[in-house]
Amino acid sequence: MKRYLLIFAAAGLLFTSCKKADYQKILHDPTLYSRTVFALNDVVMGNNFSPPVASRNYAYACVAGYEVIAAGDPEHYKSLVGQLNGFKEVAKPGKDEAIDYEYASLLAFCRVGEAVTFPEGSLKFYTDSLHKIAVDHGMPSDMMTNSENFAKDVATSILTWSKGDNYSQTRTMSKFAINDSAWRWVPTPPGYFEAVEPHWGEIRTMVMSNAKQYKVPPPPVFNITDKNSFYYKEVMYIKNTGDSLTKDQIHNADFWDDNPQKMNVSGHVMFITKKFSPPGHWLSIVGIGAQKVHADFNTTVCAYAKTSIALFDGFIESWAAKYVYKTVRPETIIDKYFDANWRPHLQTPPFPEYTCGHCTISASAAEALTSVLGDNVAYTDTSELQFGIKNRSFKSFRDAANETAWSRFYGGIHFHNSCVISNKFGRIVGDSVATKLVMKK
Repeated sequence: MKRYLLIFAAAGLLFTSCKKADYQKILHDPTLYSRTVFALNDVVMGNNFSPPVASRNYAYACVAGYEVIAAGDPEHYKSLVGQLNGFKEVAKPGKDEAIDYEYASLLAFCRVGEAVTFPEGSLKFYTDSLHKIAVDHGMPSDMMTNSENFAKDVATSILTWSKGDNYSQTRTMSKFAINDSAWRWVPTPPGYFEAVEPHWGEIRTMVMSNAKQYKVPPPPVFNITDKNSFYYKEVMYIKNTGDSLTKDQIHNADFWDDNPQKMNVSGHVMFITKKFSPPGHWLSIVGIGAQKVHADFNTTVCAYAKTSIALFDGFIESWAAKYVYKTVRPETIIDKYFDANWRPHLQTPPFPEYTCGHCTISASAAEALTSVLGDNVAYTDTSELQFGIKNRSFKSFRDAANETAWSRFYGGIHFHNSCVISNKFGRIVGDSVATKLVMKK
């Protein structure tokens, strides 16, 4: 993480040779907000958060940043108070106080992001850099103090709201029970990790009325003896496809892998490599998209907030279905009944197969992001370059979400039917966020 923060700090210091009052030029730059989200993304990646928990970290931080902007520009933006479940009040700026709302938005995002991710102080170096820019570039001292105090007050409001979402209670709930039912999920190699977040469906949603508002149909009936059964055909489809992947299919799967904790085994040596998780990848896309359409600071903040809310609800919707149906992964079935040495191209993540989380949240995010930045925004996604994976280009955010659904099938970790159903319900979740939330007036 410090590598990116040091780069940012060095960039900021380049402007300090002449102490003129140009703080707005730097602090009001929308790309700075994107770099700030990236800084939190780096902290999340470094601290081994699972994808659902990561979505929570991002959502509350992004809402905090947005609420500051809504307070500073009420003519164009509406607070989410009363629109998000349980969100009843937020701090308001003092009457006639001079506040730089862009600066306060950055600080509120960081303060909440740090509080929900821990460890304490993980973003202090970054926020200190922001403060130094404000000082060195002539922000009036009273405005700086007012802005920092307002950011703190808004962050406190968001953190108070976050404490009612049942997250802390789920930390001590029971683990997923393993049994020998053939259709039921069991841990997979190489790590054989226990099931991740079996109670995530009990987290309070933000826009959906509850985790099971949208009724996901049951998965195909388990049947590996009848070659004409839908389930058998699904198994053969993923096995045969995985055995003959093209170069582009491999790149597709690798690009959207987004495995935050890949277990590598070489002889007696085991080690973990890290990447951005699916929500982190999509927040990177928000920044790329905002820059592509030349979005201003407030629109950029709005795009991050709306997308992160869609990601948050998307994970809850998918995870609720996962632990209702508890379905086994393709790897387990193929190894047991067809080929003991078969392995999917991607490492199977530790939770039930149906529904597909990445397929759901990608479709959800695409709908929300499209509602802010527009449809048919063609862009090149550079998010994976730092992990050694070349770019991919898309005609729109929805185009990217559709490709993500195929990626999980090519990767061998989700049946094709699961990808299709999950993409459909992700769009439903994202559309509900896009249409129900009134943000930009």
